[in-house]
Amino acid sequence: MSLTGMSAIITGAGRDIGRACAIRLAEEGANVALSYHSSSEGAESAVAEIVNNGGKAIAVKADLNLQSDVDSLVAKTVEAFGSVEILVNNTGGIVARKTIKEMSLEHWNTVMTLNTTSTFMMIKACLPHMKAGSIINLASQAGRDGGGPGSIAYAASKGAVMTMTRGLAKELGPDIRANAICPGMIDTDFHNVFTKPEVRTHVANVSPAKREGEPVDIANLVCFLAGSQSAFITGANLDINGGMLFS
Repeated sequence: MSLTGMSAIITGAGRDIGRACAIRLAEEGANVALSYHSSSEGAESAVAEIVNNGGKAIAVKADLNLQSDVDSLVAKTVEAFGSVEILVNNTGGIVARKTIKEMSLEHWNTVMTLNTTSTFMMIKACLPHMKAGSIINLASQAGRDGGGPGSIAYAASKGAVMTMTRGLAKELGPDIRANAICPGMIDTDFHNVFTKPEVRTHVANVSPAKREGEPVDIANLVCFLAGSQSAFITGANLDINGGMLFS
């Protein structure tokens, strides 16, 4: 596939899945804008790697909970590359594991803003600059199965992203396609922080693939959804979990 001449924004691209997506999209010829919040070293090193390999990339610090930072990220991308054809909404997180009994309204709103509202804001800000292209939202297996202990807010926010994606496909087609990816257990800082090692080992051992996923596994699927080879796929929520959940 070739993404030459296309420009992409990848949010949360300073580490793990977002960083891998940026590098893979650049390998296929896309110009890439990487947003990061605190992972400046990872974002800047990714930009250096891309540029050293002949690509074009910029890194932009942004808090995507803030409309002003969303607008600035999109403006800097358009200034650098002229347009946006690919948007990868990867920013998100669980924040903390809390049961409903433990959860405050503030926590609920924080998780919803981080995972769902930021996605909405990024899409709305990019649309004036997207004549055609592909929106790829990072949802989660949690959006299908309700998530693990203490992740109801996270699961609900990712379920909302999945439903938003279906609506976007109908509203924005045929020129802009919208799909979401639902990763299972991927080897990222998310699970380093929030998932017990023994749980990760168990999931890997009982999955048909017999391993955790790697960020590049997600990046390869993002590349496919960004390009013309997936031209008849829109409104889909694609599972990528080593066979742990069939839907």
